[in-house]
Amino acid sequence: MDLKRVVVTGMGAVSPNGTGRENYWRATSAGVSGTGPITLFDAEKLSCKVAAEVKDFDFDRYISKKDRDRVQRAVPMAFYAVEEAAADAGIDFESLSDLERQQTGVIVGTGAGGIEFAERQYRQYYDRNDHDAAYRRVSPYSIVASFVGMLSSEINMHFRIHGCSHVLSTGCTSSTDAMGYAMNAIRLGQMERAVTGGIEACITFGLMTAFCRMGTVTTKWNADPARASRPFNADRDGFVLGEGAWILVFEEMEAAIKRGAKIYAEVAGYASTCDAYHRVQIAPTGADAARAMSQAIESAGLTTEEIDYLNLHGTATKINDRVESAAVRMAFGDRATRIPSSSTKSMIGHPQGASGAAGAVATLMAMQHNFAPPTINVETPDAECDLDYVPNRGREMRIDTALCNCIAFGSKNSAMVFRKFSRA
Repeated sequence: MDLKRVVVTGMGAVSPNGTGRENYWRATSAGVSGTGPITLFDAEKLSCKVAAEVKDFDFDRYISKKDRDRVQRAVPMAFYAVEEAAADAGIDFESLSDLERQQTGVIVGTGAGGIEFAERQYRQYYDRNDHDAAYRRVSPYSIVASFVGMLSSEINMHFRIHGCSHVLSTGCTSSTDAMGYAMNAIRLGQMERAVTGGIEACITFGLMTAFCRMGTVTTKWNADPARASRPFNADRDGFVLGEGAWILVFEEMEAAIKRGAKIYAEVAGYASTCDAYHRVQIAPTGADAARAMSQAIESAGLTTEEIDYLNLHGTATKINDRVESAAVRMAFGDRATRIPSSSTKSMIGHPQGASGAAGAVATLMAMQHNFAPPTINVETPDAECDLDYVPNRGREMRIDTALCNCIAFGSKNSAMVFRKFSRA
């Protein structure tokens, strides 16, 4: 069976360091941090008081006051990112035919899903002494709005998309896996285009408390938030929790060409593996993370010699950065230290299940501009993290092919390869 080719024709972004695709790229390429003091709740009693919150975003434009008790915080961010990605791709959902609506799917990734909504409703109830009054304040939409799967349904309903409506929740690899599933569905001819990527609104009191207890978030940089996310630096002490929405439009190549769409790049390869090792730690050898990268490159019909740039998971936890660096050395051999490899999370924090999509949008913009974004806050590199992390300043360079890497709780590893589009 001849597989169809898949291309990226549109992108949208709502990020802690900039709303809108171009604003996100300008900030990311310039090394602008989106990290600041937590404002979404009172963090005074927590050891971590910083996060990468979405700011300067008009939630009221996309959600009515009435609907705030019906949908997750992530939904208006998703609507903006989908709207921007569709406009970028030259797609007007209002003018699509019934058949075109049926040939368009929604496949997105999220880690926390509607946990923000659920926490809000629990607090509505348990923070009040009058349980009868509290009962009446709980939204009847609490069940559906808290479901992970409702996120895609909101997108389908808002834009009247009648293809599939799927949410993948595989931890921090969620959006990479969602994009991988979208790629494969289009390759197999199951749909013509997909709205895909990742959405996350996970900065909540409950989740932050749990991450503090787990010891995975930074606690040393509360007084200097812009320096808090420090991937690969010797004094890193944990990640900065982030949020946002990054959406891409994937299309079957011939259909995109036929309608004269602008093409950012080809979605060339994808792979996923599992260490089968631990609930929260990755296997210390990095062998299966390396295997995911190698298989993604092989599925793209490329060799490691042909990969120009890596967008790393780079969370700024002690274990992750060390093992991911080892995995890159394992996958790329002697070339590993010569490939520019940056962590977008140094600027936007760790948006959990949306990580892969955030990295993909940054990578595709890097390919368009032939400019590798930096990893900021690299002041004293860890001796065991010896790759070229494009420290502190971005770099002009030709980028024809790139790999985006993701690692998740539960020992999951996923990687996706993009290459500049050529009809040949």
